[in-house]
Amino acid sequence: MEDIKTEMQNALATLKRGGIILYPTDTVWGIGCDATNAEAVEKVYALKKRKESQALICLVSDYKMLNQFVEDVPEVAYDILKFARKPTTIIYDDPIRVAENLIADDNSLAIRVSKDKFSNDLAKRFRKPIVSTSANISGKKTPGSFAEISPEILEGVDYVVNLQKNKKSANPSAIIKLSNDGKVKVIRK
Repeated sequence: MEDIKTEMQNALATLKRGGIILYPTDTVWGIGCDATNAEAVEKVYALKKRKESQALICLVSDYKMLNQFVEDVPEVAYDILKFARKPTTIIYDDPIRVAENLIADDNSLAIRVSKDKFSNDLAKRFRKPIVSTSANISGKKTPGSFAEISPEILEGVDYVVNLQKNKKSANPSAIIKLSNDGKVKVIRK
């Protein structure tokens, strides 16, 4: 248990100072940063060699936090999340209080309520959304385990969370786009 406490403190300290972390999530190993810090978000794009036009996912701890960062969460989102059998990311219109460079061109943002104990507790204690993008260079294969993460990514982050390194990653989350006009579109099953 002491390990988790130490890892939590180190990850939080890194996030608070605008650094980027490599951490286990409810799906794959993620590269993360403070979703409200544009400079930190820029570091993630640079590390992944990813265009800013390709939006990133954020993790939040619960519905209360979700509502603090989305102007108007459609009611159907709660039903989708309640009945989802796997981690599900929803793309919401009109995100608020996050870094501008995190918001997609159509003024939307992908957010997942994390069910993984560590990443959920991290978001809860940080009190802000945390970027969560797969631990790979853009266009390369998503690592299925910690051992598959490239040295370039490992050396490019400010802190690597030393937990769950033997766990095989789950599949990436399902992604659903919910528009304020009531349209629902499945992006990834």
